[in-house]
Amino acid sequence: MDLTRRSAILGITAGLSPLLNGATMPRPSGDFTLTPPTGKKLQFSEYKGNVLLCQFLYTTCLHCAATATMFSKLDREFKAQGLRVVGIAFNDEAKAPEVIASFVAKNGVSFPVGLATRQQVLGYLQISEMTPFSVPQIVVIDRKGMIQAQSEPRGTEALQDEAPMRQRIAGLLKSK
Repeated sequence: MDLTRRSAILGITAGLSPLLNGATMPRPSGDFTLTPPTGKKLQFSEYKGNVLLCQFLYTTCLHCAATATMFSKLDREFKAQGLRVVGIAFNDEAKAPEVIASFVAKNGVSFPVGLATRQQVLGYLQISEMTPFSVPQIVVIDRKGMIQAQSEPRGTEALQDEAPMRQRIAGLLKSK
């Protein structure tokens, strides 16, 4: 295939990518189940009435560790106002409970971190198996169970930056 034709196909595919793989917002969260190392399953529906901040992560990812540390800070600061934070590890190494426990301890994580499969996570995030993505993937769910913000497949910097996240969370916590 010649370079011009390949470039045209790539351009069209890139242009359609948000339509094919992008999640629309706001949208109902739906339920999601994760399994912490304790074995007791947690479901997003348990957090309805609170603002839920979800970090889909790899336990081997430095960006995930930094984001978890920042989210722990927000968790401690806003918990009394109704913020709940959960982490969902979905890398192969995290299947061993001690790997999640080590991630939590090493990064001072103050919120529950559980395990889910890659298929569960990509399905929930509405990301195609064929779409390149980065971690962490962040989802912000309001008190009514609506996803108000979600990372783009390749990441969204504002959802990993403390100042914009603090402002977003404070706004969602004010609305009843």
